[in-house]
Amino acid sequence: MGYNLDGRVVDRLELLKVYTYGLCMGTADALPGVSGGTVALLLGFYGRLIAAITSLTPRRGLDVLRGYDPDRRTRAREALLEMDLQFLLPLGVGMVTAVALIAGAVSALAESNPIALFGFFTGLIAASAVVLFRSLPFRSLQHALAASAGTVLALLVASGVVELPGSGALLIFLSGALAISAMILPGISGALILILLGQYVFLSDQLTAFLGSLGALVSGNGTLEGVIGPGTTVVLFVTGGFLGLVTIARIVRRALDYRRELTLLFLVGLIAGSVPAPLHNVGEVYAWTTDIVLLTGGWAIVGAVALFGLDALAGGFDPE
Repeated sequence: MGYNLDGRVVDRLELLKVYTYGLCMGTADALPGVSGGTVALLLGFYGRLIAAITSLTPRRGLDVLRGYDPDRRTRAREALLEMDLQFLLPLGVGMVTAVALIAGAVSALAESNPIALFGFFTGLIAASAVVLFRSLPFRSLQHALAASAGTVLALLVASGVVELPGSGALLIFLSGALAISAMILPGISGALILILLGQYVFLSDQLTAFLGSLGALVSGNGTLEGVIGPGTTVVLFVTGGFLGLVTIARIVRRALDYRRELTLLFLVGLIAGSVPAPLHNVGEVYAWTTDIVLLTGGWAIVGAVALFGLDALAGGFDPE
């Protein structure tokens, strides 16, 4: 066995690698049409990710919290290893870093050039639906109905016909639960869910405002009141996300185990039905004149080409 210092260097390199995984996964999930779960598959850590998430149980959490008792410290260490926190923590930090960086860019572009931003997103989503549907079977009426159900549901949500119960804090909480659950599913992006729910730009703005006000407070140029508003939104979203991670994500995984093809078709159907969702953001700012339609369509083509190019480089995306 090597010298301790060597062991620490290896550990740091491993942490850096997992942190980089988190950056890649967070970047994918912050962009609609690109899935963090797919990135996890391509980089070869999806199995470990699912195993780590499903190991997050209340019982193990209590075992860790009881570690202050000398008689329970051995069990606390075992619980920490079982939850694979040495993997989940750096991965999570990497994801948060990527999402924070992209949120700032999204907030700026949504204000300065919504046509480019949301046209590009429309192309990403449409192309990802094509790529994923290409790898799924349509051998029966059940298959067609599952895909159609997902598509119709997404279209109804995007058009406002179907809405989540509640608004304000409750909607933010539910958005977190649904979006972060989607983050671990290949083929579906957390950002896509937020766009579908009409919360993507708002939450990007709130995260950017929170980080900015927090930085100002630390440097002595801000106030606590400036942090509390956007900070409350971020905390609500993260709390909902944690709940979704340990509940909704498990339900979807069981559905995949029980009816794999039908569940995947439904999920990819959600992506297909979400294609028009970003266009609502353009319509809120501009009238749909011929020039606006052509410009938006041009950016949608750019987004589609980018996704198809990524698909080709990766050797094909698989929704599993």
